[in-house]
Amino acid sequence: MGKFHSSIAPAHQDFIQNQHLFFVSTAPLSGEGHVNLSPKGLDCFRVLNSHQVAYMDLISSGNETSAHVLENGRITIMFCSFDKTPLILRLYGKGKTVLPHSEEWQMYAPHFTIYPSTRQIIVADIDLVQTSCGFGVPLYEYVGERSIHFEWAEKKGEEGLQEYIQEKNLKSLDGLPTAIGQNSF
Repeated sequence: MGKFHSSIAPAHQDFIQNQHLFFVSTAPLSGEGHVNLSPKGLDCFRVLNSHQVAYMDLISSGNETSAHVLENGRITIMFCSFDKTPLILRLYGKGKTVLPHSEEWQMYAPHFTIYPSTRQIIVADIDLVQTSCGFGVPLYEYVGERSIHFEWAEKKGEEGLQEYIQEKNLKSLDGLPTAIGQNSF
């Protein structure tokens, strides 16, 4: 049976910090739109306080999270344990996109190692935390991070990364503008 909490407790924060993988889910308001679920890795997630979290988002082939939180704010972030102690932890809240060169960037960027391929920071104000057993989650062993993204970004170079953003990251699958798309005109 799941347990609900009104804030991120120290035990929740400890659990989060020990995970190598998390999932972000968002959806447009339209029932015809696509629900997005994205896995995230690397050392890119921070608990900022008992009601706010953020993650550094790297350039990738889509930008659904930014479009959805711009439209309606809804975001769910899930962590689950793949080791001997099972647990699933979900963070529910309202998200926003913080772009480089915005006023808020200097407030959030110092929490992360910023790379040339850092696209944005997603910040979420958390209003509900849920924990559940995770007994059905299989055991997996963490081996390490992949370097492919950083090799790809280095090969693209600064100009190539900006072109890629313009080509792939201005709108969602359903045609909703992303924060980058809204600010690039």
